[in-house]
Amino acid sequence: MPITNEKIKGRALLAEMYEDDYFPDFLVDKIKAILLDLCEQIEREQPKDEPSLLTLTHAATERINALEEEFHEHDSELETGAREAMGAEFDFIVRAYGFEEVDIEEVIAPREW
Repeated sequence: MPITNEKIKGRALLAEMYEDDYFPDFLVDKIKAILLDLCEQIEREQPKDEPSLLTLTHAATERINALEEEFHEHDSELETGAREAMGAEFDFIVRAYGFEEVDIEEVIAPREW
């Protein structure tokens, strides 16, 4: 399902991570794919309340958590710069879909990064 939200379509997701050689592009691509999957899920399921949205964002966060080992294997890690970049993208995504009041810490609560 193609993403229809114009704000999302116009966003260069994870640009800061792509610009930093510390993060291998192919691994950043995996995070980007997870974020785009999240957007597609939001558009498909159209969560009506915060708990429904958080179910989706938590699943995406856990998928990113699972990449930590792969980052280590390539002499990288999901550290402060990555944490800030990913947190900003999650924040942008939930707001682009109309969830203005949700707390970003709740959105990414299961994070290990």
